[in-house]
Amino acid sequence: MNIAIILAGGNASRMKAIDVPKQYLMVSDKPVISYCLATFQKHKNIDAIIIVAKEEWHQFLNEWLTKENIHKFKGFAMPGKSRQHSIYNGLCYAKQIVNKEIKEDEIVIIHDAARPLVSERIITDCIHGATTSDGAMPVIKVKDTIYRSLEGKHIEGLLNRDELYAGQAPESFKLNSYLSIHERLSDEEIGAIRGSSEIAYKYGMKIELIEGSEDNFKITTMEDLEKFKLLVGSEEL
Repeated sequence: MNIAIILAGGNASRMKAIDVPKQYLMVSDKPVISYCLATFQKHKNIDAIIIVAKEEWHQFLNEWLTKENIHKFKGFAMPGKSRQHSIYNGLCYAKQIVNKEIKEDEIVIIHDAARPLVSERIITDCIHGATTSDGAMPVIKVKDTIYRSLEGKHIEGLLNRDELYAGQAPESFKLNSYLSIHERLSDEEIGAIRGSSEIAYKYGMKIELIEGSEDNFKITTMEDLEKFKLLVGSEEL
């Protein structure tokens, strides 16, 4: 079984011009989250979808899930106090869906609702990567020269961009192995994690890098939102 966990519990903290979380903004008469949901629903190898979202948005989401016929949806998990806590809650819900001892070939695919333009190809490659390795993450090559500075005032080091990659989502993992790591960690250790694959790499899982896409960007700023609106041919929220 391949289970997609869609993270939709965040706030619009970096988009101060709006009060609605970016994943629920309307673009071309649809909420941002609906774009990635449609892609996961359409993908032939996705068996179930879990959405991590605050309870106040459940009714709104249920209406759109019905309208868009997202019948692979299996339920909501609650957000945690950090992104990784939210992922852990989603993993626990995934375990309930499996409803038996987790098999080695069961995979979880974690995606940000604010990355609306994920492609079927990336999802396919993520599933394949988690089958041949312990997990997979889409990446794009770093194009600019990267400098290191502790205080942000003077150059203190230079990184080799030929060895650097920018990670994207979705990130896929063998469900049993990834969940087991979380079950062994303290609440504080989970909260200190900054990336989904970070925790997997630190605890010995082999994560395959797959080709990402410039279109698979995350809506974080107003500039990102404007770019997305242009890509889908919309001029209004």
